[in-house]
Amino acid sequence: LEQAATLALAGEVAASVMAPVNAKALIKGNAIDKVISTNESARYLTLISGPLRVVHVFDHVLMEDVCKRMSTDLVLGAIRKTHECLAPWGIAQPRIAVAGLNPHAHGPQEKNAIAPAIEIAQSEGINVTGPIAPDTVFRHCIEDRFDVVVAMCHDQGHIAIKTWGFVGNCALFLGAPYLFMSVGHGTAYDIAGKGIANHEMILAAILQGASLASGRGFLQA
Repeated sequence: LEQAATLALAGEVAASVMAPVNAKALIKGNAIDKVISTNESARYLTLISGPLRVVHVFDHVLMEDVCKRMSTDLVLGAIRKTHECLAPWGIAQPRIAVAGLNPHAHGPQEKNAIAPAIEIAQSEGINVTGPIAPDTVFRHCIEDRFDVVVAMCHDQGHIAIKTWGFVGNCALFLGAPYLFMSVGHGTAYDIAGKGIANHEMILAAILQGASLASGRGFLQA
């Protein structure tokens, strides 16, 4: 990871693709922080599977802490970074949908943090809509009503992506100082050595990274 980061930051490679890693070890060792030298609050895990693209405001954060930490600034930061990053990748004016946190997008987090963030972003000329009920917003993106969904938390976004297209999904980090891709799954130690591992997701990450790095934009399938 460190060697890949060194090459990317030096401009010797256009992107870095990380193979499956153990999430617990990765978090405990702060491995991502070591290879993506940027402010954590400005880096957002993004999952991609065909037409469905999902940016996460919170990633590995307990639900009770998501509710406590939710703020207008955090949601607005994710919206702004999404708008900023998608333009170089072929979506000049991205249509951004923002998911609510609570059922039907009705709750204190929507009222006090999510809706105000959307209003500020709209005043800045960003094409953003929401908060939209979490149980329908991802379908809207799949049906091409939006280009990307800003999800509030880990399971909200991950469940949608892995239900829609587990094989072929990949991840990237918006806000990283270089194009940093990964697969959308862990190490699966339970099948190690059995000869049944599926290579399609690491291939999807490589192909998606190559397409974005070359300026061709997002792959559609």
